[in-house]
Amino acid sequence: MTVDVGHEGVARIAKWFQRTGEDVGRLARDVAADLAARLGARTNVRPGDLAGLEGLSAEFLDAHPLAIGAGAIFSPEIVSDGARVLEWWVAQPDARPTKLILDLTPGGPRYYDYEKLPFFTTALATGQQTIWGPYVDYLGSDEYILTHTAPFAVADRLAAVAGYDMRIRDLEAAIMPALRSIPGDAALLNASGRVVIGNSGRYLVGERVRSEPSDSVLIPLDVPGLGYTVLTPR
Repeated sequence: MTVDVGHEGVARIAKWFQRTGEDVGRLARDVAADLAARLGARTNVRPGDLAGLEGLSAEFLDAHPLAIGAGAIFSPEIVSDGARVLEWWVAQPDARPTKLILDLTPGGPRYYDYEKLPFFTTALATGQQTIWGPYVDYLGSDEYILTHTAPFAVADRLAAVAGYDMRIRDLEAAIMPALRSIPGDAALLNASGRVVIGNSGRYLVGERVRSEPSDSVLIPLDVPGLGYTVLTPR
């Protein structure tokens, strides 16, 4: 029996995201468990309840060298004073991660409105993991990144997500061998049909593939929630 090399490459890419998805799901469960222990019978999050997030985020970053940031984000509806809470840590070479500081005040000059971003809204709306990107890094490095999150409940309300950021160039290092094992021009596409990674100059990062080329076929990745497909030659 012969093996379809193209489909074998797609299976390898799917397996990579499946493993990563398991780890993101575990991070969300760990954050939820830590918060539940601190909340007790209360139903709203206070600043002191977030004390465990730094350690959990640091552990995730230490175990995942490709991740450049990790943490958790909360809907104002579960925060005691209705504040916007983004607890995110950025990996540092040979040092502990540093907390990401963003302007979360509506109307502020550099207001970061995460409540409208897909890695938050889509995860909560669907109850499934999601990946948003490629988009330009908000830290100002002008690099394309992805944000991968999993939703979790706080006091029985699905109103928070946990996850990580990764540079596209680091993802390339991880899955390009599998993508290049596919004969011909191939690309990993996100749920919006935008190119995440291509194995040739035909498909460029961020470019939208509006319709399936006549010489190609779209193969969905077996990873729930992400909406990823691989465009391969027929």
